[in-house]
Amino acid sequence: MEREAMEFDVVIVGGGPAGLSAAIALKQHNADLSVCLLEKGAEIGAHLLSGALFDPIALKELLPDRWQQAPLGIPVNDDRVHLLQNDSRALQLPHWAVPPRMHNDGSHILSLGNLCRWLGQQAEQLGVEIYPGFTASELIMEAGRVRGVITGDLGLDRAGNPKADHVPGMALYGRYTLFSEGARGHLGKQLIAEFNLENSAQPQHYAIGFKELWQVPADQAKPGQVLHGSGWPLVEHRASKSQGGFYLYHMEGNLVAVGLIVDLNYSNPWLSPFDEFQRLKHHPLIAQTLQGGERISYGARAITKGGWHSLPRMHFPGGLLIGCDAGTLDFSRIKGIHTAMKSGMLAAKTVAMTLRGGDEGGRDLAEYSDALQQSWLGQELKTARNVGAALHRWGPLLGGAFNWLEQRLPQSLLSQRGSPFTLLDREPDYRQLRMASRCDAIDYPKPDGKLSFDKLSSVYLANTSHDEDQPCHLKLQDQPYLQINAANCIHCKTCDIKDPSQNIIWTPPQGGSGPNYPNM
Repeated sequence: MEREAMEFDVVIVGGGPAGLSAAIALKQHNADLSVCLLEKGAEIGAHLLSGALFDPIALKELLPDRWQQAPLGIPVNDDRVHLLQNDSRALQLPHWAVPPRMHNDGSHILSLGNLCRWLGQQAEQLGVEIYPGFTASELIMEAGRVRGVITGDLGLDRAGNPKADHVPGMALYGRYTLFSEGARGHLGKQLIAEFNLENSAQPQHYAIGFKELWQVPADQAKPGQVLHGSGWPLVEHRASKSQGGFYLYHMEGNLVAVGLIVDLNYSNPWLSPFDEFQRLKHHPLIAQTLQGGERISYGARAITKGGWHSLPRMHFPGGLLIGCDAGTLDFSRIKGIHTAMKSGMLAAKTVAMTLRGGDEGGRDLAEYSDALQQSWLGQELKTARNVGAALHRWGPLLGGAFNWLEQRLPQSLLSQRGSPFTLLDREPDYRQLRMASRCDAIDYPKPDGKLSFDKLSSVYLANTSHDEDQPCHLKLQDQPYLQINAANCIHCKTCDIKDPSQNIIWTPPQGGSGPNYPNM
């Protein structure tokens, strides 16, 4: 098929915090570089969802004179952690009992989508070409290196045949290509396999994070208050090894963000993370804030949370993995925006310095790995490297106690890598599932339509939009077709991650399809 082609110095796949920070930093290092950024959502921010608690450290470095102009939401002014003991009781932990890395001094409660819309404006002002509504569907490989990407065709029918409005995808060539697709990136997954990037890493680990945005009565709003916690309802399924935690963030304008994060290493296939989230909201600690309010938005997405030991090699001939495509989130702080931004900034500096010397492109930029390890990002991830493994190995109570002790160790016992202990977590999440016949079925209560809701009404609030007569974006390796209702898919990618046979491959649907998250 004949395709139009465009040449750039750098092509960036993904308009999240990593990709946008890389784009801005590239133009800051060399304004003459031609930089193109592809975003599969209908606009920058359409597919972005996070709690979100934001540490502005990377933003201050990226835009030191303008960072306060960003939509930073509201500073945290009340920081609490609770252990939900059962469906009616909660124990608030004293400040000293909370692991230091979970303290949120200096953080802001904001909308990641709104932050990235603003970053997109800053990038365009510097001359970055941003193309929303275009997927990067295929890699362009030449002589063992990445040369760019091909955007997805528009106007294909369900069988993949061109319709009357068919427009072939374009070939976008770059001297270097940066991949910032977010958790479980479609092309990132291919690159990891193609270049054996996980050869020296332990398996990546994931969670699914749910979020709802509520408008609550004014007398129930506490702007700046942050609640985190664990325990019920997941603790009821100890045999399933189900783990995770909740959050409740009070934002501006009587808005509240509530959510549940469920680790994807659970063993009971009857467990429904969505229904566990709906149960959570009936706990008195949560319900007292939400009752009488209105749910105005819903979303969910995968979280890459394996940490330092699960980072793949992030460089290969012709490109780099950045942000959650690699897994730079610091799960000990439940924060990944600042780390994604920093990884993009480090990648941009590496590429810009390389191209400044007249480089033709296509090199394997191993110096990026050195720069990351020597940065505060590398130090942060090394120090937190045991957190996830401890929780998976010993559970939230003993694992949490280990993490508290590790973070409280005297400085005299710590090295640059943190504590002298190293825990590994070698079993992939998808291998944890047991046969349904050997597990207890879980009977979930029906939603009441006030605090808890069904899946269809929830997906409706994610503003999903798909052309139903387009190829199915979930592929099976052992057969050509899978029947799904695309309109009910919000691109969380959990099926790709948790499928025990690893048979499902998530691919991006037609450009612009999927959720359209407002203020998430």
